[in-house]
Amino acid sequence: MSSTAPTTATAATTTTTSLATHLTILTILSATTVYCFYKSRRLRRLKLSSSTPTPNPNPKLIFISQTGTSKTLAQRLLNQLTSNNLPFDLVDPAVYEPEDLPNETLVLFIVSTWEDGSPPSDGVFLSNWLSESAEDFRVGSLLLSKCKFAVFGVGSRAYGDTLFNAVGKGFSRKMRALGATEILPLCEGDVDEGRLDEVFSSWSDELVRVLKAGALSGNGNGNGNGLVGENCDEVEGSEYDEDDDDYEDEDEVESGIVDLEDIAGKAPTKKDLSNGVVTSNGKKNGEKEMVTPVIRASLTKQGYKIIGSHSGVKICRWTKSQLRGRGGCYKHSFYGIESHRCMEATPSLACANKCVFCWRHHSNPVGKSWQWKMDDPLMIVNSAIEQHKKMIKQMKGVPGVTTERLSEGLLPKHCALSLVGEPIMYPEINSLVDELHKRRISTFLVTNAQFPDKIESLKPITQLYVSVDAATKDSMKAIDRPLFGDFWERFVDSLKALKDKQQRTVYRLTLVKGWNTEDVDAYSSLFSIGNPDFVEIKGVTYCGTSATSKLTMENVPWHTDVKAFSEALAQKSNGAYEVACEHVHSCCVLLAKVDKFKIDGQWYTWIDYEKFHDLVASGKPFGSNDYMALTPSWAVYGANEGGFDPDQARFKKERNHKSNR
Repeated sequence: MSSTAPTTATAATTTTTSLATHLTILTILSATTVYCFYKSRRLRRLKLSSSTPTPNPNPKLIFISQTGTSKTLAQRLLNQLTSNNLPFDLVDPAVYEPEDLPNETLVLFIVSTWEDGSPPSDGVFLSNWLSESAEDFRVGSLLLSKCKFAVFGVGSRAYGDTLFNAVGKGFSRKMRALGATEILPLCEGDVDEGRLDEVFSSWSDELVRVLKAGALSGNGNGNGNGLVGENCDEVEGSEYDEDDDDYEDEDEVESGIVDLEDIAGKAPTKKDLSNGVVTSNGKKNGEKEMVTPVIRASLTKQGYKIIGSHSGVKICRWTKSQLRGRGGCYKHSFYGIESHRCMEATPSLACANKCVFCWRHHSNPVGKSWQWKMDDPLMIVNSAIEQHKKMIKQMKGVPGVTTERLSEGLLPKHCALSLVGEPIMYPEINSLVDELHKRRISTFLVTNAQFPDKIESLKPITQLYVSVDAATKDSMKAIDRPLFGDFWERFVDSLKALKDKQQRTVYRLTLVKGWNTEDVDAYSSLFSIGNPDFVEIKGVTYCGTSATSKLTMENVPWHTDVKAFSEALAQKSNGAYEVACEHVHSCCVLLAKVDKFKIDGQWYTWIDYEKFHDLVASGKPFGSNDYMALTPSWAVYGANEGGFDPDQARFKKERNHKSNR
């Protein structure tokens, strides 16, 4: 036994040593493997970074120039910034994408004002983008919250104080309205004064000082107060002046002149009243005007082109989107319209409701009957087309707009009779529709279901919509805030009138979370009353809060919410309706009647527009089945494209809203 024990101990020791050796080797191999893997990934990253350049992070120096003065000043400033180790990219606005502004941290503008107070041609699109974004409640006041900026304006006092540096003032005001921080107050140069170089040099020196003090790293002053002082005496008398019209006290109004809610607080000032802009009886030349000067100014500021005394036209963002090859609206996906050839207009800016989700916060008149001066329908149509073409022409040279699409856009094929107001109130609505159809322009008319007699007498149109904003009397009163005491009876009668129409009819449902998204049963009970061809279900668009609307982003449903509601509503129809199409971008879903528009398993929700116009011209009776067309696969519900036309180029726009989500 004494001879066996040492042998066993030796074997155990040998085994332990061997195991330790193996573990050491494995550890070395593992470490080597990890190192090689890390080195390999690092080499790949280095290779990728060397072959794929990163986006240029430099701030932007944008010039808007007609004769070359602003461009020369911008080049001079660029040299000064570069010599002070402040790198900037010099940018021509003709090739700059305004929707990149939310991603910018610092932008300098050197902008000229042209003869009529408008920007030079290369800066029109950028200027319009800022104007529309600043006035659009859906955009939000934090869109440019990450961006700092400064503006130097170049103008001529020879054109009068009102137009002097109007573009520079506008850029400063609109950037601030969108949440950008102005690091220096607007500085205004006068090309006729002889001191332009001196004023610009003083402003440039102060700008460099502010930037070197920390504005580039986010430590700037932020409000620009007192930063320029005597270095830019041109600031005196600019829009910071207390006498500027933009800063008039709009709360000082005489009662009985206008409905404050109707114009969203934009009431006439004492200055307006003393100048006779609005008379004490609300009339002009002995006839009552629907659009008072104050309302006209409000709507014009929002981008409307006012026609005559009661009509308007406005270019839709989807029109501009498809002009740029970036996709059309949901009507393109559901019904095959060409968004870049669609004109959005109304022959009546007045309405009989004050809906809580009104996009324009009631910056339009209200009334229960037509009580205003009336314009000729031929004049309205001709003027609308003319104004629409002018707005389309402004898209020339905008990135993505081709000559072919621009030419097509100048020849509208569709007219959406909606916008603000109730188009069916216009007494000559049938004559106006005739004028559009004579030009082979299709008609999509939206009514708020308060004028059943007008629906009954309406001539055939391409597609007739009735807004079904609520499914019960109480919820409709809360959401639409109608003027009529018998609003519910009028609503039901309007649905009944819709049932007798032979052309395409649509219920339009706007879902507002917390208001009407739980009323699936009540909504389904309305189907049999109007028997619509289609049911459009769309999430409410956030328009910002105001004195007339307290909706927040909490009231805006997600697309998944809209889909779930639509599927539940279709199920309630017991097979009469199915979900046919969707447009994810618009948070919109379409239900369609199965027995009419689904043939051999395929949807026919699109419209044969040429066939429609031929049918109208024939004067013979026809129905919605007579001018339907096959729906493409990308527009059908559940398709991977989500209703986005694959022939268009996707462009994701960054949005910033105040939200608790």
